[in-house]
Amino acid sequence: MERAPRLKAEIWVKALIRRCEAAGAAAMVVRRGDTSSGSVLVKLNTLDGEAQVLSPARDGEGELIWIARPKAPEAEADAWIEKQRSFDPDIWVVEIEDREGRHFLQEKVA
Repeated sequence: MERAPRLKAEIWVKALIRRCEAAGAAAMVVRRGDTSSGSVLVKLNTLDGEAQVLSPARDGEGELIWIARPKAPEAEADAWIEKQRSFDPDIWVVEIEDREGRHFLQEKVA
């Protein structure tokens, strides 16, 4: 099975932010990574002191999916993100602020 060409990280991030804003949610880049190939973490802030982090992965067929970490106090979510940044300095971090907890990702979230 042939995969479609991968979008540059910066273009993908801009599209995600536009989807969020079009639906009335706030979204912002809190950490810029490599413009071409940086990986992206999504921090979903429900504005109640807690947050959830979603990270990309591939399923058995090689399709992009998102793994949702359990919702936790925002400080714990931030600490986990910082730990990931220590492994991958090219990582992007996009924070979505949405009281309803919508992530606006088009791929499957597990």
